[in-house]
Amino acid sequence: MSALLPCSAHLLHLSYCAQRLQLKALPVHLPRHPAMTEELQTCDLTCPYTEVSLNAEKTRNMDYDQPIFSVFAGGMKPQQKGDTAPPRGTCTGGGAASPTATTSDTESGIFSGECELCVEHESELDWFCGTEKKLICSHCAIVGSCHGHTVTPVATRVTAVRNQLVDVCEKMQLQALRIERFIDQTLTAKEQKLQAAASQAREQVLAQASAAREALEEEEQRLLEEVQREEERVEQCLLTQRAHWSRAVANLSQTRSRLVHTLTHTPDAQLVTNVQDIAERVEEAEGVGEPCDTVQLNLNRGCSDSKLLRGLWAAALLLGPNAYGSSYLKFDEQTVSPLLSLSDDLCTLTFLHKKPRHPPPSTPSRFDCWPNALGSLSMSSGTHSWVVDVGQSGAFKVGVCYASLERRGSGNEARLGYNSRSWVLSRYDGDYTFCHAGKKVPLQVVRRPQRIGLLLDWPSQTLMFYEPDSSAVLYSVTEQFSAPLLPAFAVTDQSITVLH
Repeated sequence: MSALLPCSAHLLHLSYCAQRLQLKALPVHLPRHPAMTEELQTCDLTCPYTEVSLNAEKTRNMDYDQPIFSVFAGGMKPQQKGDTAPPRGTCTGGGAASPTATTSDTESGIFSGECELCVEHESELDWFCGTEKKLICSHCAIVGSCHGHTVTPVATRVTAVRNQLVDVCEKMQLQALRIERFIDQTLTAKEQKLQAAASQAREQVLAQASAAREALEEEEQRLLEEVQREEERVEQCLLTQRAHWSRAVANLSQTRSRLVHTLTHTPDAQLVTNVQDIAERVEEAEGVGEPCDTVQLNLNRGCSDSKLLRGLWAAALLLGPNAYGSSYLKFDEQTVSPLLSLSDDLCTLTFLHKKPRHPPPSTPSRFDCWPNALGSLSMSSGTHSWVVDVGQSGAFKVGVCYASLERRGSGNEARLGYNSRSWVLSRYDGDYTFCHAGKKVPLQVVRRPQRIGLLLDWPSQTLMFYEPDSSAVLYSVTEQFSAPLLPAFAVTDQSITVLH
């Protein structure tokens, strides 16, 4: 019975482990035995188990950054200095433990019925082979199958496992505390910040939308009033013209009636003597003059022009939920001038400083003198937009033209922007201009755009050039397009590319 009872040092160790785990120590009820008191009094407090466990407890340095269960992934901690093979002369044995045997680890504080014995040496399995991960006897370690392996006393092994379990539990507790702190502090603070940021974002959206709405309403009201004033002006001109010419018609009718009456009812002698009177009436009729149309009789379309409204309209088309784009636009290979080379993907035009040895075949649709090329997209309805990368080129043209644009010869009829069939934005010698029918409109460009976008809105007959990076409108023109339009390009320096 005394052999199955733990010594007081073992009980102290178990109590220490329980305190580390912050668990309430359970009372140990031991059976009364006459030898119990003597056993507890004579127990050696310096037993190997106690020394190893206490020293290991004092010198153990926990690594809380290590994953919790990694301590069991690759075996135990390195063997302590005292963990050596059993000395010769001790109990020998080897082999696997009997499946029907039960352990009795009195030094570790675990109690069971009987000791496990080595099947081969019939000795107590009081050692642990770290190489094969099994219980062995001392003979197995010295002369048996585990000779030369890393072996440890079972008590030491149990102590190490206990300590590691304590470490794992402490790490779990610390991790739980960190999680609770994260929930209570970090997530709560994040939630408060989220609500504040969302509220601020809503206020910003409402403020920006309100400012844009207010500016748009004011601009709308101003433009409507301007259109109303222009309409009233033209109506007044029309009324004035109508009244003037109505009186002129009445005077002419009255004069004509008198002249007809004179012609039919005046005797010849009197008619001859009244030539002067007749001449005066004729001169009066001739003074009425010929009616003619003037610009004053037309509504000035500039009354509805607004940079703000045009910019908002363009932004709505280009950046809104129903943004337009021509993703299939490419260069038409049949129109590319022999002065240009076309990439394999039909998206990049490059100017050639020297004529190629083998120029493309000459066709009626190909430009033969000017470095021009047309796009493959024909536009006669809807809204279309495309973007051209011009950052590499110092001289180029981008715009639209009729399909009937002349392709042959070096005259202005085939030169983009110098005829009535093409509308282009041009860059040459650092200057940006809008060109149509030979007329140039200088453009004020704050910075050199790397990309230029084009927007063609057929319903409003509006062509607009803009900078995609800032959505700034470079120039817009309203025309009465009479035929389908094609994208038009020209380049005399480096290359330009249609982007998708």
